[in-house]
Amino acid sequence: MQYWQLGPIRIMRIAELSGPLFDPKVFFPDYDPAVFETNQHWLYPNHIHDNGNVMASMHSYLIETPHHKILVDSCIGNDKDRQPYRNWHEMQSPYLKNLQTTGVAPEEIDYVMCTHMHVDHVGWNTCLKDGSWVPTFPNAKYVFSEQEYTFFKGEREKKKTEDFEKVADKVWDDSILPILDLAEMTQGETEIIADQLRIIPTPGHTPGSISISLTTNGQEALFTGDVTHHPIQVIKPAWNSAFCELPDQARATRGKVLEHCEQHQSLMMPAHFNVGFVGFVHASDSGFSFDFYEQ
Repeated sequence: MQYWQLGPIRIMRIAELSGPLFDPKVFFPDYDPAVFETNQHWLYPNHIHDNGNVMASMHSYLIETPHHKILVDSCIGNDKDRQPYRNWHEMQSPYLKNLQTTGVAPEEIDYVMCTHMHVDHVGWNTCLKDGSWVPTFPNAKYVFSEQEYTFFKGEREKKKTEDFEKVADKVWDDSILPILDLAEMTQGETEIIADQLRIIPTPGHTPGSISISLTTNGQEALFTGDVTHHPIQVIKPAWNSAFCELPDQARATRGKVLEHCEQHQSLMMPAHFNVGFVGFVHASDSGFSFDFYEQ
């Protein structure tokens, strides 16, 4: 089990799946093979597969403080209809077993914090029990931004034409609606645990996307969700994913987050970086670089 220690706080990565999941020509609208070629000395093989696809990891972070247990993002989930995404359809992953190897049971989670409401960030909010979707973490507060909720509630009422939008409807029905009684919606920058855990709005990937700042002993870990999907976006912060709802704002937010991490030497904890997973942003001649954290 991988973990990172910040003073008395331990952060653990809860894995769901990883691999060469995305074609970069499709995933990055601004894809330029020359950029991958220039950076091949550190991208291959952990971040670009031999077949050319982007390597990605689907994982949550479990934060254990002396008083709280917090889960950041909840991946894809098992048993869920995710067609036409066949690799995610009715999955049977060992995610809950991976969580329990930390010694933490689902009933012990105090907060589930969703950086946004895309399919791969809210799936384990619920699990299938006796034919119904019920909260996986029944004693937790499920925290997300009210702006995010309002946006996706409005989207659910629209007629859909694209596959991603149709899957988003299923996500709303099986992973959001069943936990609303346990939900805590926030507006703007919000302190969740005094002097330790706060929400920072980082819109662009979705209108209500958030990042989560964890501070202790003068150190910060910043859980950035999908502000960056892949380390190449540290080198090329103008590169959005094809799934960024507000492209111009996503670029501006990415630049601000990278600048913050560089200036404060925050441990940046993205949702999908593959092996190495987390690290530090540094200034470079061309903008930024990323060094994976070595324990």
